[in-house]
Order: sequence, then structure tokens, then C-alpha cells
Amino acid sequence: PITPGELLCLGSSIAFSGLFYYLYRRKSRVVAHIQEAPKLQVDDNLPALVSAAEGRCLPYVALEGIVLPAQAALTSHYHEGLQGVIQKLLLREHRLIWNSLARSW
Repeated sequence: PITPGELLCLGSSIAFSGLFYYLYRRKSRVVAHIQEAPKLQVDDNLPALVSAAEGRCLPYVALEGIVLPAQAALTSHYHEGLQGVIQKLLLREHRLIWNSLARSW
């Protein structure tokens, strides 16, 4: 006979397996969209292409082209001749609402 503890372990194992499979499938769809992303060149036609897109946004695009640094390029201390630039980041803060039940923002 199967004990209640064994049934609990079996049920939780099946539930966790289902959850992880669901997360795996969702992430695999995102990876498929990224791999199918069109490759665009950075040139004068790019702003017109973005403005013509739906919502003025291209969801997944691979940009190819030459990047020029704003000031000076970063040089690697470990590999001679290797240079890079830092991407400009945009930080958008969302409005915080006090949750009195959880006592947190």
C-alpha cells in the first residue's frame, strides 16, 4: 500500500515537473523569437524603418554596424588591441504604492 507521505511526494514532484516544463516552454519560445530576429545595418535608413514599424518599436532586432565612442574607447588590460564601448542605459522607475497588508512598497 502507498502511504500518504509517498502520495504527497509524488504529487509535489509532478507539480514541480509541470511548473518547470511550463517555464522551459515559455523561455524556449522567447529564444526562438530572438534567433529569428532580422539583422539590420546601422545606416541612414534605420530611423525611417523604426518610425514606420507598429508602435515605433522593433521587438527583436540584431543591429550590425560600426559603433563610435562618445569620448574615448575602453581598452582591455588583458588582451592587447581589444577595445569596447559602454551602452547608454535608460532607467525607468515605476511609481511605488504602499501595500499595507505586506507592509512594503
